[in-house]
Formats: sequence, structure tokens, C-alpha cells
Amino acid sequence: MFDTKNVHLGIAPIGWCNDDMPELGAENTFKQTISEMALAGFTGCEIGNKYPSDPVELKKQLDLRGMRIASRWFSSFLLTKPYEEVEADFIRELDFLAAVGANRINVSEQSYSIQGKVDVPILTGGHKYVMNDEEWDRFCDGLNKLGRVARERGFKLCFHHHMGTVVQTSEETDRMMANTDPEAVFLCYDTGHFTFAGEDPLTMLKKYVDRVGHVHLKDMRLSVVEEARKNNWSFLTSVRNGAFTVPGDGDVNFDPVFQVLADAGYQGWLLVEAEQDPAKADPLEYAIKGRTYIREHTGL
Repeated sequence: MFDTKNVHLGIAPIGWCNDDMPELGAENTFKQTISEMALAGFTGCEIGNKYPSDPVELKKQLDLRGMRIASRWFSSFLLTKPYEEVEADFIRELDFLAAVGANRINVSEQSYSIQGKVDVPILTGGHKYVMNDEEWDRFCDGLNKLGRVARERGFKLCFHHHMGTVVQTSEETDRMMANTDPEAVFLCYDTGHFTFAGEDPLTMLKKYVDRVGHVHLKDMRLSVVEEARKNNWSFLTSVRNGAFTVPGDGDVNFDPVFQVLADAGYQGWLLVEAEQDPAKADPLEYAIKGRTYIREHTGL
């Protein structure tokens, strides 16, 4: 189905320790985390808050386990900070990623985001910020500039649509994609966040598969999403209660997703990203579960 030379499997450390809620998985060390990733059969990962800040040390520990860095989250503030400040931070991240051999960076606009607010409902109440036309222009212009900086360095900027941010819905994703340079701004396609937002992830993939630069494979427990809606849960409360899980353990149909990506000749990472409470969902057990599912459904 996939070209095994050009499609790689990774997993995010967020199943072991949560950046937004560091108390979740506080007991799990960096070395334990990447060792269990490798043991589960993955060859790459993203970067978490327990990873070494020294790229030489980070690469050494990954090399010992046959692992490498796939990408890293970057919080942009194009609406609320001067562009020059955002670009300087972005270049520092590119420097770090280049030093560990990565060529993708996942950008999420965090101006006015409610994803980290534990007391703000994520699905009800209209708390999510909606950009006006002037803000849209500033946002897309900034993304184009950052994307061109990334391209000059041999990177793909992959924009991560995300619950609680200014680009959450299909309509917002459409507008962002329509107003950014297809040679400089790509999509970090996330099955879970489109599903959580009430969108059809397959429809969105078919629309933008030629601009997908990075893939997050995230399954959803729709019964928990419904509880989140009924009980006015925040994004983080939803995470704590198990809204997300690994592929094959929830309600997302991944087979057509895999097929569309394969038919389009997708090259890059398929990365399992399933933030859960490790006290409830043993990280190694769920990593193996997700890896087994991907092997059975793709042959990778």
C-alpha cells in the first residue's frame, strides 16, 4: 500500500507525559519513553517536555535505540506578537530540528487559544476565538513568510489545525489553505482533531491530500466526545477522560484514510499521537496496540 522507503512510523511522547498537564505521566522518564517507543516498533517520534535541550545528547539517545525525530510542535503567535519575534523563535526551532536531522515542523497558532484552559468548555458556549478579516490576512501572510523561511532550510511547515484554536473547523482550514502558498505551507493532517470538531476527516483528506506534509493518527472515543459536549468539558478534561486513543481503539475508520494517502503517493511520517492519562492507559501497551493495528491495516 505505502512505499516503505518513503513512509515512516512514529509516535508522540504525549501518551507518556503531557506537555499541557505535566502531572500526567510525571513518573515516566525521557529514556523510558523513547525505549518503549522503540520496543513497540516505532522508528521516530516528536519532542516532549522531558527531552534533552541539547540536540547532540538527544540525537545520541535516539540513535542508540534506532529512533529519530520526525517533527516538533511550534506555537506561533502571529496575531498577538510582532512577526519578527515569531520568526526569530521559529528559526531557533529550525536550528534545533536541523541538528537532530528532522525536516518537518508543526505550527499551531496559539493566539487566543483555549486548548490549555482547564475550565473553558471546548464544544459549547462559543468560547473559541474567531478571526476577523484583518486578522485572517495577518495570519496567512505570517504563515507564508514562515513557510518560505522553512522551505529555504529544507523544511516543510505543516500547519496543525487544533481544537480550541483559530483554525479548528473545516471552514477555517479551507480559508487557511486557500490563502497560503501551496509551495510553502502544508497541512499537518490530524484525524482526531477533525473528528473532535465534528468534521469528516476523510473529506478533508481528499480535499488536501496533495498538501499533506505530516500525518497525526489519532483515534477518538465518540462516546467521550458526547460526554464532553453534555458536561461542558474543557479540552484538557476531555483528554483526562479518554477522548483520544490510538488507532484501532476508537471510532475513526482509518482504512480509507490509509488508502487515500497511499493512492496519492504520500511521503513522510505517519505519527501516532494519542494523549491519554498514562495511569489509565499504559503507554507501552497502547503503543503496541496502535503499532499492531497499523501493521495489520497497511503492511508497514
